Amino acid sequence: MRILVDTHAHTVASTHAYSTVTEYFQQAKMKGLEMFSITDHGPEMPDSPHPWHFGNRHILPRILDGVAMLRGIEANIMPSKGGLDIPNGLHPFLDFAIASFHEPVFAPSDIKTHTQAVINTFATGQCQILGHPGNPNYPLDYAEVIRAAKDNNVLIEINNSSFTHSRKGSETNCTKILELVDQLDWKVTFASDAHVAFDVGNCDRSVAVAQHIGFPYERIINRSASSFLAFLAEHNKPVAIELEYWLNS
Repeated sequence: MRILVDTHAHTVASTHAYSTVTEYFQQAKMKGLEMFSITDHGPEMPDSPHPWHFGNRHILPRILDGVAMLRGIEANIMPSKGGLDIPNGLHPFLDFAIASFHEPVFAPSDIKTHTQAVINTFATGQCQILGHPGNPNYPLDYAEVIRAAKDNNVLIEINNSSFTHSRKGSETNCTKILELVDQLDWKVTFASDAHVAFDVGNCDRSVAVAQHIGFPYERIINRSASSFLAFLAEHNKPVAIELEYWLNS
């Protein structure tokens, strides 16, 4: 069960992370990844980069040493009804957006409030992935969220760091989410949520749980660059066309 694309990682532009874009390229190459993604925090997080950071990433190479890089954002779900903190005019510079709850932005509330905020965020059409939904600080009606994700073609993220050092108590929730995604005929992305380049592509705990419960490999959309770019093409993201030649070369 190889995962060749990482859809969630942070650079030094998010100041609680520790690696540069160059270091991510180097580690991704060493680990045999086809593609990785830089998804620094949206502007409502205290350590987020200036919006110009996201708009200027076109100066970075798309491909280096045979590895491709996607330019995303981990945007914040906004209190209390949802929506994202992506500034007007920034969307054309983003290959995709992760929508996540973060305590400094959205104070934890109750399952009904959280669930409706997620559903409302999906309905904006601005996100393609729901980030670390297993966080026990934000209980969700997982079945309702997965149904809404399916209706809006949003992937459910299984975040490897939720099994190791972040969002303690997420393990049982993440396993339940995987089981429900399979039952409800939907799809996931496995992500490292790396804050240092050494962790890029690290999805070992997510893979172990998936194998333990018999989760179908074909439901993991970032299993390869081709499958993830095909998903982005469904959202009419230009990067899918931009990387078509590289993909087929």
